[in-house]
Amino acid sequence: MFKPGTDWNPKQTLLKEYLKSKDKFTEAINLCLDMHKMIHLSPVSSTTEITLADEVWDGLTDEDFEVMPTSKDVTIAWNIWHITRIEDLTINILVKGWQQVLDETWLDKLQVTVKDTGNAMTDDEIIKLSKSINKQELKNYRNAVGKQTQQILSALTAEDLKRKITSDRLERIRLEGGVTNHPDSIWLLDFWGKKDVSGILQMPITRHQIVHLNDSLKLKAKIMKLDLKKQINT
Repeated sequence: MFKPGTDWNPKQTLLKEYLKSKDKFTEAINLCLDMHKMIHLSPVSSTTEITLADEVWDGLTDEDFEVMPTSKDVTIAWNIWHITRIEDLTINILVKGWQQVLDETWLDKLQVTVKDTGNAMTDDEIIKLSKSINKQELKNYRNAVGKQTQQILSALTAEDLKRKITSDRLERIRLEGGVTNHPDSIWLLDFWGKKDVSGILQMPITRHQIVHLNDSLKLKAKIMKLDLKKQINT
């Protein structure tokens, strides 16, 4: 079983070191790809290993994705939406300059109208998104984003790593609805704008996602306990 702390943190430290050195470019990309496959479902990279994403998804019902155990929590559906939207926006628009994966066709399949990362959502808005989103299509969307990220990572050059994030690409995210004008959302553009490509690979492409998947595992444990209590009391 994948252990987020013991298995991940040394790799994150090593990735940071590799990305600093041109001589370690190949090692950096290979490590980044290896880390990336662990935060996506195994079919994305055709790995036979059980990934952290596999652990999150295993055994969950659609209803489990919608549960907010306490007012201090979010939902698993929100976590998955949040990290996938951020990966889609940052790798496709900021790093590559491509179109993001999310489009009107995906929105129809997902059965949502929201396009942003969800940073500024209230609890009610999180619950609304979690209940309305098609869970199978959320999985499909995440898989599509993951596969495209691997393609982009594999095509990077050493020169790309020090390339600064440009203002026109940040503006594209705003215009395409990836962030809202709410202070809890718009700050992301400033945060990403201070990075180069290597910085994006570290945060959010790797480290940010592990945090939210780990939170999803904790939410899953809480939900399983709630389900068990219901069974005992019926």
